[in-house]
Amino acid sequence: MLSLWTCFEVFSQMTYNDKYMNSSELRKKLGELVELSSENEIVEFKEANNGFDFRKIGKYFSALSNEANLKNKDYAWLVFGVKDTDHSYTNSSFRLNEADLQSLKGEISKKTTSGISFVDIHAFEIEPGKRVVMFQIPPAPTGLPVSFEGFYYAREHEELVPLNIEKQERIRIQEPRRDWSKLICEDATIDDLLPEAITRARELFKRKNPKLTANVDSWDDIKFLNKAKITINGKITNTAILLLGRPESVHFISPAVSKISWILRDKDGQALDYEHFTSPLVLSVDELYAKIRNLRYRYMQEDSLFPEEVFTYEPEVIREALNNAIAHQDYKLAGKINVVENEDSSLVFSNLGSFLPVRIENVIKSDAPSEFYRNRFLSDAMVSLSMIDTIGSGIRKMFISQKNKYFPLPEYDVTQNQVTVTIIGKVLDLNYARKLAQIPDLNLDTIILLDKVQKKKEISAADASQLRSDGLIEGKRPNIYISSKVALKTNEKTDYMNRRAIDDEYCKKMITDYLESFTTGTRSDFEDMLLDKLSHNLTELQKKHKIKNLLQSLKKEEKIELLPNGRTWILKSSESI
Repeated sequence: MLSLWTCFEVFSQMTYNDKYMNSSELRKKLGELVELSSENEIVEFKEANNGFDFRKIGKYFSALSNEANLKNKDYAWLVFGVKDTDHSYTNSSFRLNEADLQSLKGEISKKTTSGISFVDIHAFEIEPGKRVVMFQIPPAPTGLPVSFEGFYYAREHEELVPLNIEKQERIRIQEPRRDWSKLICEDATIDDLLPEAITRARELFKRKNPKLTANVDSWDDIKFLNKAKITINGKITNTAILLLGRPESVHFISPAVSKISWILRDKDGQALDYEHFTSPLVLSVDELYAKIRNLRYRYMQEDSLFPEEVFTYEPEVIREALNNAIAHQDYKLAGKINVVENEDSSLVFSNLGSFLPVRIENVIKSDAPSEFYRNRFLSDAMVSLSMIDTIGSGIRKMFISQKNKYFPLPEYDVTQNQVTVTIIGKVLDLNYARKLAQIPDLNLDTIILLDKVQKKKEISAADASQLRSDGLIEGKRPNIYISSKVALKTNEKTDYMNRRAIDDEYCKKMITDYLESFTTGTRSDFEDMLLDKLSHNLTELQKKHKIKNLLQSLKKEEKIELLPNGRTWILKSSESI
Protein backbone atom coordinates (compact mmCIF):
# COMPACT_ATOMS: atom_id res chain seq x y z
CA MET A 1 0.00 0.00 0.00
CA LEU A 2 2.98 2.31 -0.44
CA SER A 3 1.32 4.15 -3.32
CA LEU A 4 -1.72 5.06 -1.25
CA TRP A 5 0.51 6.23 1.61
CA THR A 6 2.55 8.38 -0.76
CA CYS A 7 -0.50 9.59 -2.63
CA PHE A 8 -2.36 10.46 0.54
CA GLU A 9 -1.32 11.59 4.00
CA VAL A 10 -2.43 9.59 7.00
CA PHE A 11 -6.22 9.95 7.24
CA SER A 12 -6.13 10.64 10.97
CA GLN A 13 -4.06 13.76 10.31
CA MET A 14 -6.17 15.17 7.58
CA THR A 15 -8.84 17.02 9.54
CA TYR A 16 -6.60 18.14 12.44
CA ASN A 17 -9.64 18.00 14.77
CA ASP A 18 -13.10 19.38 14.19
CA LYS A 19 -12.97 23.18 14.44
CA TYR A 20 -16.67 23.56 15.13
CA MET A 21 -18.07 22.48 18.48
CA ASN A 22 -21.61 21.91 19.65
CA SER A 23 -23.02 23.09 22.97
CA SER A 24 -22.09 20.02 25.00
CA GLU A 25 -18.56 19.99 23.57
CA LEU A 26 -18.14 23.66 24.46
CA ARG A 27 -19.25 23.08 28.04
CA LYS A 28 -16.89 20.14 28.32
CA LYS A 29 -14.03 22.20 26.88
CA LEU A 30 -14.75 25.08 29.28
CA GLY A 31 -14.72 22.63 32.18
CA GLU A 32 -11.33 21.35 31.09
CA LEU A 33 -9.95 24.87 30.81
CA VAL A 34 -11.12 26.05 34.23
CA GLU A 35 -9.73 22.91 35.87
CA LEU A 36 -6.21 23.96 34.92
CA SER A 37 -4.24 25.01 37.98
CA SER A 38 -3.45 28.34 36.33
CA GLU A 39 -3.61 30.09 32.99
CA ASN A 40 -1.05 28.99 30.45
CA GLU A 41 0.21 30.45 27.21
CA ILE A 42 -2.81 29.28 25.19
CA VAL A 43 -5.62 30.15 27.65
CA GLU A 44 -6.57 33.54 29.09
CA PHE A 45 -9.46 34.22 31.50
CA LYS A 46 -11.06 37.62 32.02
CA GLU A 47 -14.14 38.66 33.97
CA ALA A 48 -15.18 41.31 31.40
CA ASN A 49 -18.26 42.08 33.48
CA ASN A 50 -18.77 45.48 31.89
CA GLY A 51 -17.10 45.12 28.51
CA PHE A 52 -13.47 44.90 27.43
CA ASP A 53 -11.04 47.07 25.45
CA PHE A 54 -10.93 46.16 21.75
CA ARG A 55 -7.19 46.74 21.37
CA LYS A 56 -6.47 44.49 24.34
CA ILE A 57 -8.52 41.73 22.68
CA GLY A 58 -6.44 42.17 19.51
CA LYS A 59 -3.19 41.86 21.45
CA TYR A 60 -4.39 38.70 23.17
CA PHE A 61 -5.49 37.32 19.78
CA SER A 62 -1.98 37.80 18.38
CA ALA A 63 -0.29 36.37 21.47
CA LEU A 64 -2.52 33.32 21.86
CA SER A 65 -2.45 32.55 18.14
CA ASN A 66 1.36 32.62 18.06
CA GLU A 67 1.61 30.49 21.20
CA ALA A 68 -0.84 27.92 19.80
CA ASN A 69 1.40 27.61 16.75
CA LEU A 70 4.55 27.14 18.81
CA LYS A 71 2.91 24.51 21.00
CA ASN A 72 1.33 22.73 18.01
CA LYS A 73 -2.20 23.22 19.35
CA ASP A 74 -5.35 23.23 17.24
CA TYR A 75 -6.46 26.53 18.78
CA ALA A 76 -6.14 28.81 21.82
CA TRP A 77 -8.85 30.34 24.02
CA LEU A 78 -9.71 33.75 25.39
CA VAL A 79 -12.57 33.31 27.87
CA PHE A 80 -14.73 36.08 29.35
CA GLY A 81 -16.87 35.51 32.43
CA VAL A 82 -14.27 33.58 34.45
CA LYS A 83 -12.05 34.98 37.22
CA ASP A 84 -8.36 34.50 36.51
CA THR A 85 -7.65 33.88 40.21
CA ASP A 86 -9.94 31.04 41.31
CA HIS A 87 -11.59 30.28 37.93
CA SER A 88 -15.08 30.85 39.34
CA TYR A 89 -17.78 31.95 36.93
CA THR A 90 -18.89 35.59 36.91
CA ASN A 91 -21.28 37.11 34.37
CA SER A 92 -19.78 38.81 31.33
CA SER A 93 -21.87 41.53 29.70
CA PHE A 94 -19.45 41.87 26.78
CA ARG A 95 -21.46 42.61 23.61
CA LEU A 96 -24.78 41.11 24.68
CA ASN A 97 -26.18 41.57 21.17
CA GLU A 98 -25.22 38.49 19.15
CA ALA A 99 -24.74 40.42 15.90
CA ASP A 100 -22.39 42.89 17.63
CA LEU A 101 -20.51 39.99 19.20
CA GLN A 102 -20.01 38.19 15.89
CA SER A 103 -19.03 41.44 14.13
CA LEU A 104 -15.87 41.35 16.26
CA LYS A 105 -14.54 38.74 13.81
CA GLY A 106 -14.46 41.33 11.05
CA GLU A 107 -13.15 44.09 13.28
CA ILE A 108 -10.20 41.93 14.36
CA SER A 109 -9.47 40.68 10.84
CA LYS A 110 -8.92 44.26 9.67
CA LYS A 111 -6.02 44.63 12.11
CA THR A 112 -4.24 41.25 11.87
CA THR A 113 -1.81 39.53 9.53
CA SER A 114 -3.63 38.61 6.29
CA GLY A 115 -7.03 39.18 7.89
CA ILE A 116 -6.82 36.17 10.23
CA SER A 117 -9.65 36.15 12.76
CA PHE A 118 -11.45 33.95 15.28
CA VAL A 119 -12.51 30.46 14.29
CA ASP A 120 -15.72 31.22 16.18
CA ILE A 121 -17.12 33.15 19.15
CA HIS A 122 -19.39 31.24 21.53
CA ALA A 123 -21.62 32.90 24.16
CA PHE A 124 -23.87 30.97 26.56
CA GLU A 125 -24.92 30.67 30.19
CA ILE A 126 -22.81 28.06 31.96
CA GLU A 127 -25.03 28.53 35.02
CA PRO A 128 -28.18 30.61 35.53
CA GLY A 129 -27.12 34.25 35.36
CA LYS A 130 -23.49 33.32 34.58
CA ARG A 131 -22.78 34.23 30.94
CA VAL A 132 -19.44 33.26 29.45
CA VAL A 133 -17.95 34.18 26.08
CA MET A 134 -15.39 31.79 24.54
CA PHE A 135 -13.19 33.14 21.76
CA GLN A 136 -11.78 30.26 19.68
CA ILE A 137 -8.45 31.42 18.26
CA PRO A 138 -6.64 29.59 15.42
CA PRO A 139 -2.89 28.93 15.57
CA ALA A 140 -0.70 31.21 13.49
CA PRO A 141 -0.23 29.71 10.01
CA THR A 142 2.87 27.65 9.42
CA GLY A 143 5.81 29.98 8.88
CA LEU A 144 3.84 33.17 9.50
CA PRO A 145 3.54 34.82 12.95
CA VAL A 146 0.34 36.80 13.55
CA SER A 147 0.47 40.51 14.31
CA PHE A 148 -2.13 42.98 15.55
CA GLU A 149 -1.88 46.53 14.25
CA GLY A 150 1.59 45.65 12.95
CA PHE A 151 2.99 44.37 16.27
CA TYR A 152 3.61 40.77 17.29
CA TYR A 153 2.65 39.53 20.75
CA ALA A 154 3.30 36.44 22.88
CA ARG A 155 2.69 35.12 26.39
CA GLU A 156 5.19 34.54 29.16
CA HIS A 157 3.24 32.56 31.73
CA GLU A 158 0.34 34.94 32.43
CA GLU A 159 1.98 38.07 31.01
CA LEU A 160 1.24 39.64 27.64
CA VAL A 161 4.61 40.50 26.04
CA PRO A 162 6.11 41.30 22.63
CA LEU A 163 6.93 38.22 20.52
CA ASN A 164 10.69 37.95 20.87
CA ILE A 165 13.05 37.30 17.97
CA GLU A 166 13.70 33.68 18.96
CA LYS A 167 9.98 32.81 18.85
CA GLN A 168 9.48 34.74 15.61
CA GLU A 169 12.25 32.75 13.96
CA ARG A 170 10.89 29.47 15.28
CA ILE A 171 7.61 30.22 13.53
CA ARG A 172 9.17 31.57 10.34
CA ILE A 173 11.48 28.59 9.71
CA GLN A 174 8.74 25.97 10.14
CA GLU A 175 8.44 23.45 7.36
CA PRO A 176 5.21 24.08 5.48
CA ARG A 177 2.49 21.45 5.76
CA ARG A 178 2.56 18.95 2.92
CA ASP A 179 0.54 20.06 -0.07
CA TRP A 180 -1.85 17.19 -0.81
CA SER A 181 -2.26 18.24 -4.44
CA LYS A 182 1.51 17.90 -4.99
CA LEU A 183 1.84 14.34 -3.71
CA ILE A 184 3.03 11.68 -6.16
CA CYS A 185 0.92 8.64 -7.08
CA GLU A 186 3.81 6.18 -7.37
CA ASP A 187 1.94 3.47 -9.28
CA ALA A 188 0.27 5.85 -11.76
CA THR A 189 1.67 6.48 -15.25
CA ILE A 190 0.82 8.80 -18.10
CA ASP A 191 -1.44 6.02 -19.44
CA ASP A 192 -3.74 6.76 -16.51
CA LEU A 193 -4.40 10.23 -17.96
CA LEU A 194 -7.01 10.72 -20.70
CA PRO A 195 -5.47 11.78 -24.06
CA GLU A 196 -8.45 14.03 -24.83
CA ALA A 197 -7.91 15.82 -21.53
CA ILE A 198 -4.22 16.37 -22.30
CA THR A 199 -5.20 17.80 -25.69
CA ARG A 200 -7.62 20.19 -24.00
CA ALA A 201 -4.95 21.18 -21.47
CA ARG A 202 -2.58 22.00 -24.36
CA GLU A 203 -5.23 24.27 -25.91
CA LEU A 204 -5.77 26.10 -22.65
CA PHE A 205 -2.04 26.45 -22.01
CA LYS A 206 -1.49 27.95 -25.46
CA ARG A 207 -4.38 30.34 -24.92
CA LYS A 208 -2.70 31.45 -21.71
CA ASN A 209 0.77 31.59 -23.32
CA PRO A 210 0.27 32.48 -27.01
CA LYS A 211 3.98 33.22 -27.50
CA LEU A 212 4.79 29.60 -26.65
CA THR A 213 2.40 28.05 -29.18
CA ALA A 214 5.15 26.75 -31.49
CA ASN A 215 7.11 25.35 -28.57
CA VAL A 216 4.06 23.64 -27.04
CA ASP A 217 3.31 21.90 -30.32
CA SER A 218 6.83 20.47 -30.36
CA TRP A 219 6.76 19.14 -26.77
CA ASP A 220 5.84 15.57 -26.07
CA ASP A 221 3.16 14.95 -23.42
CA ILE A 222 5.58 14.46 -20.53
CA LYS A 223 7.46 17.66 -21.26
CA PHE A 224 4.23 19.60 -21.67
CA LEU A 225 2.80 18.31 -18.39
CA ASN A 226 5.99 19.24 -16.56
CA LYS A 227 5.99 22.73 -18.11
CA ALA A 228 2.31 23.21 -17.23
CA LYS A 229 3.10 22.30 -13.60
CA ILE A 230 0.76 19.32 -13.64
CA THR A 231 3.37 16.59 -13.18
CA ILE A 232 6.76 16.64 -11.44
CA ASN A 233 9.67 15.21 -13.43
CA GLY A 234 7.23 13.06 -15.34
CA LYS A 235 5.66 11.64 -12.17
CA ILE A 236 1.89 11.69 -11.85
CA THR A 237 0.57 13.90 -9.06
CA ASN A 238 -2.81 14.09 -7.35
CA THR A 239 -3.36 17.24 -9.41
CA ALA A 240 -2.78 15.32 -12.64
CA ILE A 241 -5.36 12.70 -11.66
CA LEU A 242 -7.91 15.38 -10.72
CA LEU A 243 -7.53 17.50 -13.83
CA LEU A 244 -6.54 14.98 -16.51
CA GLY A 245 -7.05 11.48 -15.10
CA ARG A 246 -9.27 8.84 -16.66
CA PRO A 247 -12.48 8.26 -14.68
CA GLU A 248 -11.22 4.82 -13.67
CA SER A 249 -7.97 6.30 -12.36
CA VAL A 250 -9.48 8.17 -9.40
CA HIS A 251 -8.69 5.21 -7.12
CA PHE A 252 -5.12 6.51 -7.03
CA ILE A 253 -6.23 9.44 -4.85
CA SER A 254 -8.63 7.50 -2.60
CA PRO A 255 -9.99 8.19 -0.01
CA ALA A 256 -10.11 11.63 -1.62
CA VAL A 257 -12.97 12.10 -4.08
CA SER A 258 -12.93 13.63 -7.54
CA LYS A 259 -16.62 14.34 -7.99
CA ILE A 260 -18.87 17.32 -8.74
CA SER A 261 -22.64 16.88 -8.45
CA TRP A 262 -25.04 19.10 -10.42
CA ILE A 263 -28.59 19.19 -9.06
CA LEU A 264 -31.57 21.03 -10.54
CA ARG A 265 -34.27 22.00 -8.01
CA ASP A 266 -37.73 23.46 -8.51
CA LYS A 267 -39.18 26.39 -6.57
CA ASP A 268 -40.21 24.04 -3.76
CA GLY A 269 -36.70 22.61 -3.42
CA GLN A 270 -37.56 19.29 -5.02
CA ALA A 271 -34.85 17.70 -7.23
CA LEU A 272 -35.87 17.64 -10.89
CA ASP A 273 -32.63 16.37 -12.40
CA TYR A 274 -29.04 15.62 -11.43
CA GLU A 275 -25.72 14.40 -12.84
CA HIS A 276 -22.34 13.54 -11.37
CA PHE A 277 -19.03 14.51 -12.97
CA THR A 278 -15.59 13.13 -12.20
CA SER A 279 -12.04 13.26 -13.60
CA PRO A 280 -10.81 14.62 -15.88
CA LEU A 281 -12.10 17.84 -14.38
CA VAL A 282 -10.57 19.93 -17.17
CA LEU A 283 -13.32 18.45 -19.39
CA SER A 284 -16.00 18.01 -16.73
CA VAL A 285 -16.23 21.74 -16.02
CA ASP A 286 -17.34 22.35 -19.60
CA GLU A 287 -19.84 19.48 -19.44
CA LEU A 288 -21.29 20.79 -16.19
CA TYR A 289 -21.43 24.36 -17.54
CA ALA A 290 -23.48 23.08 -20.48
CA LYS A 291 -26.06 21.66 -18.05
CA ILE A 292 -26.82 25.05 -16.52
CA ARG A 293 -29.75 26.78 -18.19
CA ASN A 294 -28.33 30.24 -18.76
CA LEU A 295 -31.32 32.08 -20.19
CA ARG A 296 -31.57 35.72 -21.17
CA TYR A 297 -32.82 38.07 -18.47
CA ARG A 298 -34.98 41.00 -19.60
CA TYR A 299 -35.27 44.05 -17.38
CA MET A 300 -38.57 45.74 -16.61
CA GLN A 301 -37.82 48.91 -18.52
CA GLU A 302 -39.18 52.22 -17.28
CA ASP A 303 -36.23 54.29 -18.44
CA SER A 304 -32.92 53.81 -20.21
CA LEU A 305 -30.84 53.06 -17.13
CA PHE A 306 -30.62 49.31 -17.73
CA PRO A 307 -29.45 47.21 -20.66
CA GLU A 308 -32.32 45.57 -22.55
CA GLU A 309 -31.24 42.01 -21.73
CA VAL A 310 -28.33 40.10 -20.27
CA PHE A 311 -27.45 36.51 -19.44
CA THR A 312 -28.99 35.26 -16.21
CA TYR A 313 -25.46 34.28 -15.18
CA GLU A 314 -22.33 35.70 -16.76
CA PRO A 315 -20.28 32.74 -18.09
CA GLU A 316 -17.11 33.95 -16.38
CA VAL A 317 -18.95 34.15 -13.04
CA ILE A 318 -20.06 30.52 -13.32
CA ARG A 319 -16.59 29.34 -14.31
CA GLU A 320 -14.86 31.37 -11.61
CA ALA A 321 -17.13 30.02 -8.87
CA LEU A 322 -16.83 26.42 -10.11
CA ASN A 323 -13.07 26.48 -10.66
CA ASN A 324 -12.51 28.16 -7.28
CA ALA A 325 -14.42 25.29 -5.66
CA ILE A 326 -12.12 22.80 -7.41
CA ALA A 327 -8.96 24.71 -6.53
CA HIS A 328 -9.80 25.22 -2.86
CA GLN A 329 -11.68 22.03 -1.96
CA ASP A 330 -10.14 20.24 1.04
CA TYR A 331 -9.72 16.85 -0.65
CA LYS A 332 -8.48 15.37 2.61
CA LEU A 333 -12.05 15.58 3.90
CA ALA A 334 -13.12 12.98 1.30
CA GLY A 335 -16.22 14.90 0.13
CA LYS A 336 -17.57 16.14 -3.19
CA ILE A 337 -18.30 19.55 -4.69
CA ASN A 338 -21.96 20.50 -5.23
CA VAL A 339 -23.54 22.84 -7.76
CA VAL A 340 -27.25 23.40 -7.15
CA GLU A 341 -29.27 25.16 -9.85
CA ASN A 342 -32.56 26.54 -8.55
CA GLU A 343 -35.49 27.39 -10.78
CA ASP A 344 -35.79 30.71 -8.92
CA SER A 345 -32.71 31.92 -10.84
CA SER A 346 -29.96 31.17 -8.38
CA LEU A 347 -26.84 28.98 -8.41
CA VAL A 348 -25.26 27.60 -5.25
CA PHE A 349 -21.68 26.28 -5.29
CA SER A 350 -20.26 24.52 -2.23
CA ASN A 351 -16.94 22.90 -1.40
CA LEU A 352 -15.46 21.48 1.79
CA GLY A 353 -12.77 23.20 3.82
CA SER A 354 -12.41 26.40 5.80
CA PHE A 355 -12.15 29.69 3.93
CA LEU A 356 -8.49 30.55 4.42
CA PRO A 357 -8.78 34.34 3.96
CA VAL A 358 -11.40 34.08 6.78
CA ARG A 359 -13.71 36.81 5.41
CA ILE A 360 -14.72 37.49 1.82
CA GLU A 361 -14.20 41.22 2.45
CA ASN A 362 -10.49 40.50 2.92
CA VAL A 363 -10.30 39.11 -0.63
CA ILE A 364 -12.33 41.93 -2.16
CA LYS A 365 -10.26 44.67 -0.54
CA SER A 366 -6.82 43.15 -1.09
CA ASP A 367 -7.51 42.26 -4.77
CA ALA A 368 -4.24 40.31 -4.70
CA PRO A 369 -3.06 36.70 -4.56
CA SER A 370 -3.67 34.98 -1.24
CA GLU A 371 -0.71 34.27 1.01
CA PHE A 372 -2.25 30.89 1.86
CA TYR A 373 -3.14 28.06 -0.51
CA ARG A 374 -4.60 24.76 0.61
CA ASN A 375 -3.66 23.21 -2.75
CA ARG A 376 -0.87 25.41 -4.06
CA PHE A 377 0.32 22.93 -6.68
CA LEU A 378 -3.23 22.44 -8.00
CA SER A 379 -3.84 26.18 -7.99
CA ASP A 380 -0.63 26.83 -9.93
CA ALA A 381 -1.63 24.20 -12.50
CA MET A 382 -5.09 25.74 -12.91
CA VAL A 383 -3.51 29.18 -13.34
CA SER A 384 -1.24 27.81 -16.06
CA LEU A 385 -4.35 26.48 -17.84
CA SER A 386 -6.20 29.80 -17.31
CA MET A 387 -8.87 28.05 -15.25
CA ILE A 388 -8.51 30.50 -12.34
CA ASP A 389 -7.24 34.04 -12.13
CA THR A 390 -3.50 34.48 -12.01
CA ILE A 391 -3.42 37.52 -9.71
CA GLY A 392 -6.10 36.59 -7.21
CA SER A 393 -8.71 39.08 -8.46
CA GLY A 394 -11.21 36.56 -9.83
CA ILE A 395 -13.61 36.89 -6.90
CA ARG A 396 -13.55 40.67 -7.15
CA LYS A 397 -14.40 40.38 -10.86
CA MET A 398 -17.43 38.26 -9.91
CA PHE A 399 -18.65 41.03 -7.62
CA ILE A 400 -18.08 43.71 -10.24
CA SER A 401 -19.88 41.66 -12.91
CA GLN A 402 -22.97 41.33 -10.71
CA LYS A 403 -22.76 45.02 -9.73
CA ASN A 404 -22.63 46.14 -13.35
CA LYS A 405 -25.86 44.23 -14.04
CA TYR A 406 -27.50 45.64 -10.88
CA PHE A 407 -27.97 42.06 -9.68
CA PRO A 408 -27.45 41.07 -6.03
CA LEU A 409 -23.78 40.49 -5.22
CA PRO A 410 -22.41 36.97 -4.67
CA GLU A 411 -23.19 35.75 -1.17
CA TYR A 412 -20.52 33.77 0.72
CA ASP A 413 -21.23 31.51 3.69
CA VAL A 414 -17.93 30.31 5.16
CA THR A 415 -19.18 28.55 8.27
CA GLN A 416 -19.22 24.88 9.27
CA ASN A 417 -15.90 24.08 7.55
CA GLN A 418 -17.47 24.67 4.15
CA VAL A 419 -17.57 27.46 1.59
CA THR A 420 -20.93 28.13 -0.06
CA VAL A 421 -21.33 30.73 -2.81
CA THR A 422 -24.77 31.84 -3.98
CA ILE A 423 -25.16 33.66 -7.31
CA ILE A 424 -28.55 35.27 -8.01
CA GLY A 425 -29.39 35.78 -11.67
CA LYS A 426 -32.09 38.42 -11.47
CA VAL A 427 -32.92 41.78 -9.92
CA LEU A 428 -34.39 41.24 -6.44
CA ASP A 429 -35.56 44.80 -5.91
CA LEU A 430 -36.03 46.97 -8.99
CA ASN A 431 -36.19 50.15 -6.93
CA TYR A 432 -32.88 49.30 -5.26
CA ALA A 433 -31.30 48.52 -8.65
CA ARG A 434 -32.58 51.82 -9.99
CA LYS A 435 -31.01 53.62 -7.04
CA LEU A 436 -27.61 52.09 -7.79
CA ALA A 437 -27.93 52.97 -11.46
CA GLN A 438 -28.57 56.62 -10.64
CA ILE A 439 -25.61 56.92 -8.25
CA PRO A 440 -22.76 55.46 -10.33
CA ASP A 441 -19.95 56.83 -8.15
CA LEU A 442 -20.56 54.40 -5.25
CA ASN A 443 -17.49 52.23 -4.64
CA LEU A 444 -17.64 48.44 -4.40
CA ASP A 445 -17.14 48.34 -0.63
CA THR A 446 -20.17 50.58 -0.14
CA ILE A 447 -22.28 48.58 -2.58
CA ILE A 448 -21.39 45.38 -0.70
CA LEU A 449 -22.82 46.92 2.47
CA LEU A 450 -25.91 48.27 0.72
CA ASP A 451 -26.40 44.84 -0.84
CA LYS A 452 -26.61 43.36 2.65
CA VAL A 453 -29.20 45.99 3.56
CA GLN A 454 -31.18 45.05 0.44
CA LYS A 455 -31.12 41.39 1.50
CA LYS A 456 -32.16 42.29 5.07
CA LYS A 457 -28.83 40.94 6.31
CA GLU A 458 -27.35 42.14 9.58
CA ILE A 459 -24.43 44.55 9.25
CA SER A 460 -22.02 45.49 12.01
CA ALA A 461 -22.31 48.62 14.09
CA ALA A 462 -19.10 49.93 12.51
CA ASP A 463 -20.41 49.37 8.96
CA ALA A 464 -23.76 50.94 9.79
CA SER A 465 -21.93 53.91 11.26
CA GLN A 466 -19.90 54.28 8.06
CA LEU A 467 -22.99 54.19 5.83
CA ARG A 468 -24.73 56.64 8.12
CA SER A 469 -21.76 59.03 8.09
CA ASP A 470 -21.83 58.89 4.27
CA GLY A 471 -25.50 59.81 4.39
CA LEU A 472 -26.64 56.55 2.76
CA ILE A 473 -28.82 55.04 5.50
CA GLU A 474 -30.92 56.15 8.43
CA GLY A 475 -32.64 54.34 11.28
CA LYS A 476 -31.29 52.13 14.03
CA ARG A 477 -30.03 48.61 13.51
CA PRO A 478 -31.53 46.28 12.53
CA ASN A 479 -34.25 48.57 11.11
CA ILE A 480 -32.11 50.66 8.78
CA TYR A 481 -33.47 52.20 5.61
CA ILE A 482 -32.34 54.32 2.71
CA SER A 483 -31.47 57.90 3.57
CA SER A 484 -33.01 61.12 2.36
CA LYS A 485 -29.77 61.92 0.50
CA VAL A 486 -30.10 58.85 -1.69
CA ALA A 487 -33.87 59.22 -1.93
CA LEU A 488 -33.45 62.75 -3.26
CA LYS A 489 -30.98 61.61 -5.93
CA THR A 490 -33.14 58.69 -6.99
CA ASN A 491 -36.53 60.40 -6.85
CA GLU A 492 -37.60 58.03 -4.08
CA LYS A 493 -38.76 60.77 -1.72
CA THR A 494 -42.14 59.14 -1.06
CA ASP A 495 -40.53 55.81 -0.20
CA TYR A 496 -38.11 57.61 2.09
CA MET A 497 -40.90 59.37 3.97
CA ASN A 498 -42.73 56.06 4.36
CA ARG A 499 -39.64 54.45 5.86
CA ARG A 500 -38.63 57.38 8.02
CA ALA A 501 -40.23 57.28 11.44
CA ILE A 502 -42.36 60.34 12.24
CA ASP A 503 -41.18 62.30 15.23
CA ASP A 504 -42.15 60.91 18.66
CA GLU A 505 -43.32 64.32 19.83
CA TYR A 506 -45.58 64.57 16.80
CA CYS A 507 -47.09 61.16 17.66
CA LYS A 508 -47.71 62.28 21.24
CA LYS A 509 -49.37 65.47 19.98
CA MET A 510 -51.70 63.36 17.82
CA ILE A 511 -52.66 61.28 20.89
CA THR A 512 -53.40 64.29 23.09
CA ASP A 513 -55.28 66.01 20.23
CA TYR A 514 -57.39 62.86 19.85
CA LEU A 515 -58.28 62.90 23.55
CA GLU A 516 -59.10 66.59 23.43
CA SER A 517 -61.50 65.90 20.55
CA PHE A 518 -63.08 62.64 21.75
CA THR A 519 -62.44 62.72 25.53
CA THR A 520 -61.47 59.02 25.78
CA GLY A 521 -59.47 56.58 23.73
CA THR A 522 -58.14 53.02 23.90
CA ARG A 523 -54.82 51.70 22.69
CA SER A 524 -56.53 50.14 19.68
CA ASP A 525 -57.93 53.60 18.81
CA PHE A 526 -54.42 55.02 18.83
CA GLU A 527 -53.11 52.09 16.82
CA ASP A 528 -55.79 52.68 14.17
CA MET A 529 -54.69 56.31 14.02
CA LEU A 530 -50.89 55.82 14.05
CA LEU A 531 -49.92 52.41 12.62
CA ASP A 532 -49.88 53.49 8.98
CA LYS A 533 -48.01 56.67 9.88
CA LEU A 534 -45.08 54.98 11.60
CA SER A 535 -41.98 53.88 9.71
CA HIS A 536 -42.66 51.23 7.07
CA ASN A 537 -39.34 49.77 8.11
CA LEU A 538 -40.90 48.59 11.40
CA THR A 539 -42.86 45.38 11.74
CA GLU A 540 -46.48 45.44 12.89
CA LEU A 541 -45.43 44.22 16.33
CA GLN A 542 -42.67 46.82 16.59
CA LYS A 543 -45.15 49.58 15.70
CA LYS A 544 -47.55 48.43 18.42
CA HIS A 545 -44.74 48.34 20.96
CA LYS A 546 -43.81 51.88 19.97
CA ILE A 547 -47.38 53.13 20.53
CA LYS A 548 -47.45 51.40 23.91
CA ASN A 549 -44.19 53.14 24.85
CA LEU A 550 -45.54 56.51 23.71
CA LEU A 551 -48.57 56.12 25.97
CA GLN A 552 -46.37 55.22 28.93
CA SER A 553 -44.16 58.22 28.20
CA LEU A 554 -47.18 60.57 28.20
CA LYS A 555 -48.33 59.01 31.45
CA LYS A 556 -44.94 59.64 33.08
CA GLU A 557 -45.11 63.22 31.83
CA GLU A 558 -48.51 63.38 33.62
CA LYS A 559 -50.31 64.45 30.47
CA ILE A 560 -52.67 61.44 30.28
CA GLU A 561 -53.96 58.84 32.70
CA LEU A 562 -55.59 55.39 32.57
CA LEU A 563 -59.09 54.88 33.95
CA PRO A 564 -59.67 52.10 36.54
CA ASN A 565 -60.96 49.74 33.83
CA GLY A 566 -57.34 49.50 32.62
CA ARG A 567 -58.26 50.10 28.96
CA THR A 568 -59.41 53.70 28.57
CA TRP A 569 -57.13 56.72 28.45
CA ILE A 570 -58.11 60.33 29.21
CA LEU A 571 -56.29 63.63 29.48
CA LYS A 572 -55.08 64.27 33.00
CA SER A 573 -57.00 67.17 34.44
CA SER A 574 -55.15 70.12 35.93
CA GLU A 575 -56.91 69.55 39.25
CA SER A 576 -55.42 66.08 39.65
CA ILE A 577 -51.87 67.18 38.88
